[in-house]
Amino acid sequence: MPTVKVRNLKNEEVGDLELPDAVFGAELNEALIHAAVKNYTAGTRAGTVGTKTRGDVSGSGRKLWKQKGTGRARIASIRSPLWKGGGNVHGPQARDWSYNMPKKMRRGALRSALSERLREGNVVVLDSFTLDGPKTKNFIQLLGTLGLEGKTLIVDSLDNANLMLSSRNVKRTKIVNSYNLNIYDLLYHEKLVLSRTAVDELAQMLDPQSRKAQAQNGEDKDGTDESAKGDAGGQSESTAEEAA
Repeated sequence: MPTVKVRNLKNEEVGDLELPDAVFGAELNEALIHAAVKNYTAGTRAGTVGTKTRGDVSGSGRKLWKQKGTGRARIASIRSPLWKGGGNVHGPQARDWSYNMPKKMRRGALRSALSERLREGNVVVLDSFTLDGPKTKNFIQLLGTLGLEGKTLIVDSLDNANLMLSSRNVKRTKIVNSYNLNIYDLLYHEKLVLSRTAVDELAQMLDPQSRKAQAQNGEDKDGTDESAKGDAGGQSESTAEEAA
């Protein structure tokens, strides 16, 4: 089970913390991480480009002249692609580029990326990230004290208003909570800063055994058909994760 030093905002060691091996001790799976990144970037793709067809452009639907007898080429509509201002033929159309990826694969990619960041020595665990006030200058000085010079991802509660306000103008840092952590941010940022609360939340979300226990507790408490179905789904999902 990996162990890290817990530090305070003065970069002083205040204790040790054992991290769950299922979340922070996973093997590196580059193929799974690549698949998760492709899935994330596909979901952020706008896909709003689009050209107007002959059914979208403005113009009368009246036939301009009779079919025969004029000596001119036959024409049906001024909205034809043959005319200036007419519709476009086979142009790009708006589409949704996102696609579904199994939750087990997404969680496995997060576990693999978190474990690799820990092996690299780029994970910093803080006892708490409490600031006296929303001051960007103090936040930047705090990053320097902790030795966080590059791109930094901080995982803490979004209810920490002083932290959110102090960091929003610092482009090299990003603040997310545990439930909004994604594979792209993990790979893009060089350093990962976790609070104790964030570590506990990540362990509950990504540890297969923890999810299995939560599902079983839900079944014992409710005793309904829906909770039983959820428990069965959680057991099959955690079993597949353990096998992977």
